Amino acid sequence: MNILWAPWREAYVVRSSGDKKKKGCVFCAIFKEKKDRKNYIFLRSSTCFAVLNIYPFNGGHSLVIPNRHISDLTEMTTEERTDFFDTLVRVKTILQKAFSPNAFNVGLNLGHLAGAGIPEHLHMHVVPRWSGDMNFMPVLFEVKVMPVSLRKVYEAVVNAQKN
Repeated sequence: MNILWAPWREAYVVRSSGDKKKKGCVFCAIFKEKKDRKNYIFLRSSTCFAVLNIYPFNGGHSLVIPNRHISDLTEMTTEERTDFFDTLVRVKTILQKAFSPNAFNVGLNLGHLAGAGIPEHLHMHVVPRWSGDMNFMPVLFEVKVMPVSLRKVYEAVVNAQKN
């Protein structure tokens, strides 16, 4: 397999391999920081928030995250569950307005073995999909090409909420 060097991901790899300097939950940290533009948070509700995934599978890949540090759906209050799924609908609507995708993948990875990169803090993925968004690069070379920057995606989802 060929290697496409991606040094911009180094901080993520170092953090997830046990870097002692990075303690605590990344989701809790960005929630508390209140620097939404810097952290790509584009929506806050009463019990959760939505943020662009900084390691997206597709342009617009977003996460819906409870404000409270919990790891499973069973830990949510009725209010949190209702708000969590209402926020999912709002995020899908925003992404539809901003990018006109043909479909969406929506899902939860509950636990490390299920694929959760950050299993200690519950989050739901919302991934826009387009006809033809799977091209030859991932199939032949195991490389994903991202055609739009996070900054442009952030501006689009923010603007979609204004109109």
